[in-house]
Amino acid sequence: MARTRITPLRLDGENAEQKREEIRRVFHETFSLYESLFDHLQDSAAWVEKAIPLRHPLIFYFGHTATFYVNKLQFAGLIEARLDPHLESVFAVGVDEMSWDDLDETHYDWPTPEAVRLYRQEVRKMVDRLISELPLTLPITWDSPWWVILMGIEHENIHLETSSVLMRQLPLSRVSPVAAFAPWDQAGTAPQNALLPVPGGLVKLGKAKDDRQYGWDNEYGNHQHELQPFTAAKFLVSNQEFLAFVEDGGYHNPDWWDEEGDGWRRFSRAEHPPFWVPDVEGWRLRLIAAERPMPWNWPVEVNAQEAAAFCRWKSTQTGENLRLPSEDEWRHLRNLSVLSDSDGWEDKVPANIGLSAGCSPCPVDAFPQGDFYDLMGNVWEWTSTPIYPFPGFEVHPVYDDFTVPTFDQQHNLMKGGSFISLGNEMQQEARYAFRRHFFQHAGFRYVTSTNTVPEVPIYESDALVSQYAEFHYGRSYYEVPNFAAAVAELALRAMAGKPLRRALDIGCAVGRSSFELAKHCPDVTGLDFSARFISVGVQLRERGHFSYTLVEEGDLRSYQSIDLAALGLRETADHVHFFQADACNLKPLYRDYDLVVAANLIDRLHHPRKFLEDIRQRIVPGGILLITSPYTWLEEYTARSEWLGGYKRDGENLTTLAALKEILSPHFRLREESPLDIPFVIRETARKYQHSIAQATLWERL
Repeated sequence: MARTRITPLRLDGENAEQKREEIRRVFHETFSLYESLFDHLQDSAAWVEKAIPLRHPLIFYFGHTATFYVNKLQFAGLIEARLDPHLESVFAVGVDEMSWDDLDETHYDWPTPEAVRLYRQEVRKMVDRLISELPLTLPITWDSPWWVILMGIEHENIHLETSSVLMRQLPLSRVSPVAAFAPWDQAGTAPQNALLPVPGGLVKLGKAKDDRQYGWDNEYGNHQHELQPFTAAKFLVSNQEFLAFVEDGGYHNPDWWDEEGDGWRRFSRAEHPPFWVPDVEGWRLRLIAAERPMPWNWPVEVNAQEAAAFCRWKSTQTGENLRLPSEDEWRHLRNLSVLSDSDGWEDKVPANIGLSAGCSPCPVDAFPQGDFYDLMGNVWEWTSTPIYPFPGFEVHPVYDDFTVPTFDQQHNLMKGGSFISLGNEMQQEARYAFRRHFFQHAGFRYVTSTNTVPEVPIYESDALVSQYAEFHYGRSYYEVPNFAAAVAELALRAMAGKPLRRALDIGCAVGRSSFELAKHCPDVTGLDFSARFISVGVQLRERGHFSYTLVEEGDLRSYQSIDLAALGLRETADHVHFFQADACNLKPLYRDYDLVVAANLIDRLHHPRKFLEDIRQRIVPGGILLITSPYTWLEEYTARSEWLGGYKRDGENLTTLAALKEILSPHFRLREESPLDIPFVIRETARKYQHSIAQATLWERL
């Protein structure tokens, strides 16, 4: 069996210069492999046609992985300037698959593929130059600048996989075969599946910080669970085994679907797995750039809803209580297989993984791994476990929204990797989770088990997110009124007698001011750089409630909940739309606002002057800009050379208010009622509070 297409990296080694060249090689191989995937696209229309409504067209993902390097390297302070601020805005954030009916109808003017190729060339040169110049000490650790480069490589591996799935969902006329991604060429009759006994035992999950392989933040920590004996399917469920469910009307019988799954089933009108193609001569299977007669002994590829429905149906056929395995049960099977981890493979790869055996699934009985097959590779395996943080979890500061927004009990873990998985995706500790309606190169096996599926914590435990949830929606402290509500009230008073059709709340954090504005404005946009914060607003808008923990002292926590209805904000919540964005590099579509609120934002921006010079173009004449800030200038957020005030200029004190007047006066009039002070209190623990005073200024656009 051939090696994986790209050899897995390790973080340790004896020779730093050899490691530097190894990283350079893997970077270029990964960057080039991703570009070659897009050779499948047949014509210009294929680049801009959406494969599914929930995602951007493929031109976005072609640029996105390159932009990721620039954005993260700049955030980490490893580069000073962007390469192309416009493209880095356009390609910054994708459409999340937050809901199966959340259709993105936004119109974008996409650049040409050639323009993006040229941009990617510049990014390639920039990263290669950094690889040459950055000092390198081994082993590479989570706080090393090299971690950011490895993060970019692994991010591109993820999108190699997700982009290949989107290509499978484009019309066949839009794609053509590419030799480097040739599929497996063997098929036949599926073997009879069977449940095999699995002994119980202690399972341990979680990486140590000194692990020798790169990991995403959710992989670190320590989790242990004692499992009772159970049984598990010897093979992944094949197309042939799944066919009986389809032919028995499984997609038309709501009895096999839970409430969430039935909502998806009715909305999507699905009648069979997503890559099955009905034909007068029988079923065919859609691959990336071809259809072929159904390979019945390949694993079926479905979402978690379809997999769970099949388990309910088959339970009635067999009399067994079947379900998807938990993450712990999958890992126990993996441990019993005695497979080494990916960095231990040499010439022989023990699975259909890493493009070592072809770019497609293969027969479910091709790769024995102990008593079971395909515990690793072929296709991902859905589990019944929603992703959650292990004890000891920490957010990586350079990519704080990689995992935290998925801790919502709606993103289930997939394990084992697929035929196209590379890098971190091949590791046994890898933890990737998607919404249960989402399609990947993913299938499943079933188990019978008395082990309970772990209760996933429902309370947000991210300390900073919880702190801001309390600041925006919780109790008032020391008789200081709620700051977010006070800011919205001041803005609305300033708009008295003026039309208020569209409002922008930039730096909205967890969204209280946005919801307050929405009571009087039919179209409110809430923007924040942190997806961790944005996710709170999204959940409140969708569900009306959000729960979180507060630190009392030490390890002691209290449990709190937000109820929009109780705050009088539920009825107009659908007036608000939340998005992640960089205030210093906004997309062109954010414009024509009657009101812009920038609360406690400017002294947290890397280029505050650029923000102020840009924001005027986004406000209609006569519109209002409200700025509040305690003017806490810190080099942690803003380089001293970028401070607006708080220093001496030409021997004289320069205040931020004076700087605001200089910058804004050519295009704005400072309203007579400002400046004024708005106090606020942020609770850190039961006995520690920050008491600050923000200065508010109101500016009317000339």
